[in-house]
Formats: sequence, structure tokens, C-alpha cells
Amino acid sequence: MLVIDSHLDLAWNALQWNRDLLLSVYTTRSLEIRTPGPGRAQGTVALPEMRKGRVALSFATMLARSTGTPVPYLDYLSPLQAYGVALGQLAYYRALEREGYARLITDIAGLDAHMAEWRTWEAADDPDPDATPPLGFVISMEGADPILSPDQLQEWWDAGLRVLGITHYGRGRYAGGTGTEDGLTDLGKVLLTEMERVGMILDITHCSDPSFWQALERYDGPVLASHNNCRALVPHQRQFSDEQLRAIIERDGVIGVAFDAWMLEPGWIKGHSSNETVTIADVVDHIDHICQIAGNSEHVGVGSDLDGGFGREQSPCDLDTIVDLQKVPELLAERGYSDDDIAAIMHGNWLRLLHQAWSR
Repeated sequence: MLVIDSHLDLAWNALQWNRDLLLSVYTTRSLEIRTPGPGRAQGTVALPEMRKGRVALSFATMLARSTGTPVPYLDYLSPLQAYGVALGQLAYYRALEREGYARLITDIAGLDAHMAEWRTWEAADDPDPDATPPLGFVISMEGADPILSPDQLQEWWDAGLRVLGITHYGRGRYAGGTGTEDGLTDLGKVLLTEMERVGMILDITHCSDPSFWQALERYDGPVLASHNNCRALVPHQRQFSDEQLRAIIERDGVIGVAFDAWMLEPGWIKGHSSNETVTIADVVDHIDHICQIAGNSEHVGVGSDLDGGFGREQSPCDLDTIVDLQKVPELLAERGYSDDDIAAIMHGNWLRLLHQAWSR
């Protein structure tokens, strides 16, 4: 089953965490044995495993904040620094493309050609996982802090940015994020208008409740939640309520379900709780919940966030690497989902959303 993953922090891992993503996950684990910090020697994502796991396309992020929160390798003292870091991350993706490891997807023609090449490879009698086509990247930005001002958005679009999350954790320059009750800032209101003008897809993930509703009210373009789970199952402001999920569904959006343990088990505490009771079946619970709200399987996908600052210790216990996304189709089938439903969840819904967004 081909997979589209709507949230991977690949460049951040490569540059800020100094991981060579051309190396296997297992090699990187061995190199990090004596490296302190959460997620070290526990990584689950690298390009060889993405190819083996048939992750044909992913939304690959740029991530750099300038909010004053002192998190190493994530927060910078000024928007100018965040801008420079994000440009460096974009340059890394372009370097992967130049060397033939990846291709940046920015329009329908490129998307269709890329997926056709992967389907041709997959249709072979015995497809060689070491001879896959290049990995496809749709460039996204997690938190808009690197955008110096709304009138710079066209520059980012021309550089290849196609999906924009306007905030992250805390108080962003454009909107209140996870852990706040702040709404849109004045800059954020202008940014949403400019996003609609250029055709940028809005990633509503990490919005506070006020900024979520304000953003949907002001912005009429395509909407998605790249990595978000269900508040009804795991009560926390980081998750979306059923009302919020319905609002995204009504906009014909798609919600990518994340594999982060603290988003899968109520009361799970980072750095303290064990993942022994968290499984991929818990991820499927969130997928199923969204399908039940929608009444169909057209508005949910995979948004794993498996390299989002953690590793196996904060992932489902039955997941070793990103290859194990391939366990999701079997679990869905066991719950009565049809082959067409499963294909939609694993890749088809993201393809539909991109087609709709880029044909406007």
C-alpha cells in the first residue's frame, strides 16, 4: 500500500539534530548511543526506511520559531534568524532533489507524474525496495514565524512552499498556538488574506481554540490538519474536539492522525510514562472516530509526526520504524474497512485534497 504522510520534520532532524537521513535508522541509532536527550538513539525515520515503507509522498516541514520560548534548536531570538534557518531547511530539501533522492512537488502535473511512477514501480512482480522512485516532498511550514511579514508570502510560494501552519506551541507571531487561549494577531489576519490570494493551503494544526475558529471564519481556501488527533478520545487542548473535526470535514478538509504516544493515551506524560500500553491500534481508534463523525472514510489520513522530537520511546510500542505504517491497512481491514476505504485513508484523501487545492 502506497502511503502519503502529511507531517514529517525531515530537514529539522537533518540540520538541527545533525542526522544524515541517507543513513538507515539503525545506523543513526548506533551513532547516537552516547548522545543525550529524548529521542536520541531511538529514531524511527530516515530515507531508506521511507522507501521500504512505500512512503511515496510526505509533507516535509520547515520548522523554526521566534517566540521567546527557550527550546534549543527550535527557538530563535528574532524572526530574521528563524527566516534564515527555514531557508536553510528548504535548501536541504533542494539538495536532496539535486542528488536524486527526492523531488519537490508543487503542482498537479508533478503530483500525477510522481504518483504514476510509484504505482508503476509497485505494480512490478517483485518491486525492489532499493530501486524505488525518488521520494516526493510537498513543502510545508510548521508555524509561520519565519515569514517576516505577510507581503513576503509570495516569495515563499515561488520558492516552493505549499502548506502553511500559522502557529505552533505557545504564542506565535501570527496566532495563538497549543497551550494558549490567544486568537489571531493583527499580522495573522493579514497573512490569512494573503494565503488565500496566493492559494496556500492552511494547516490548522496547533491552533488554539480561539485562533482555530477565527482562522476558519477569515479564510475561505483549502484547509487541513496535518497531524491532529481527537479530543474525545484523549482530552487535551492539543487535540481537536468533535465540533472542530466537523468544521474541517465541512470544508472538505483532511485530518492526518499522529503516532505520538501522548496524543494516543489519556494521561500519558512525556519523559515519565511508558509506551508499553500504546499500540498502533490506538492510532486506528482515532482514524475510526473521524470516519464515524464524517460518515465516510474521505476526511482522514496519516500524519505520523514520527520524527517530531521523539523516537520509539514516545511511539506505539509495536512500531519500530516508519515502515510499520504498513500495519495500519491490516488493522483497518480487521475493523471492516474496504480496500477502497483503506486506500483513501493511506493516500487517496491527501491526493484529492492536493488536486482540489491546486486546481483552484
